Amino acid sequence: MHRIVRPAVHLSPQVKFARFEGGLHPLRERSRISVDPHHSGSTEKEAEMSNFKKMGLALAGATLLATGAVAAVQHYPMVGGAEMYPSKTIVQNAMNSKDHTTLVAAVKAAGLVETLSGPGPFTVFAPTNAAFAKLPAGTVDTLLKPENKAKLTSILTYHVVPGKMSAAMLAKNAGMHGGKAMVTTVQGEKLTVTKGPDGHWWVVDAKGGKARITIADVNQSNGVIHVIDGVLMP
Repeated sequence: MHRIVRPAVHLSPQVKFARFEGGLHPLRERSRISVDPHHSGSTEKEAEMSNFKKMGLALAGATLLATGAVAAVQHYPMVGGAEMYPSKTIVQNAMNSKDHTTLVAAVKAAGLVETLSGPGPFTVFAPTNAAFAKLPAGTVDTLLKPENKAKLTSILTYHVVPGKMSAAMLAKNAGMHGGKAMVTTVQGEKLTVTKGPDGHWWVVDAKGGKARITIADVNQSNGVIHVIDGVLMP
């Protein structure tokens, strides 16, 4: 008896993608059939499996590339038109903010650059330029004079709390103490952080002056900054 060899059939599908509600699905348009008398019929299945494997690898690769691209894009808080990088110190980030040029000048005049560039950690309630502008005319210029360094230092360190206190930590502290979180500053006196009826969080100084937290949780390599719209007075 003679064994009958069946010719192998090779499919070379041209694949298009059709758009449905469920997404993209492969759609076979047409196939060209070629006959090879030297191979068994199992070659057809092998060819199809190979094509599916290639397609699967291509889709997996595209997915990985897309995922990697998304993961590579990170957004940091914007303050004064600049991104605040958690890898930089409080002073380095403040120097990049267009809204904190007065604060930076005051920190330099008080000789606190080295301190606020140290390991800390510190929590800083950082007044904006607009906050300093609310003070009586001439106040900032007077404070920046060398003879007023001690008073300037007292005011600035009244905005700094030892340790890193996030907005969530402050809120938890307030919740445990009748809605008011009392924190002791580097200057030595206390500040009160509380939630107002408007839903915003406020920092209240010893004289009853208030400053609203406008941007919270700006993380730094040596602490955290909470931007405020007023200057606190001890």
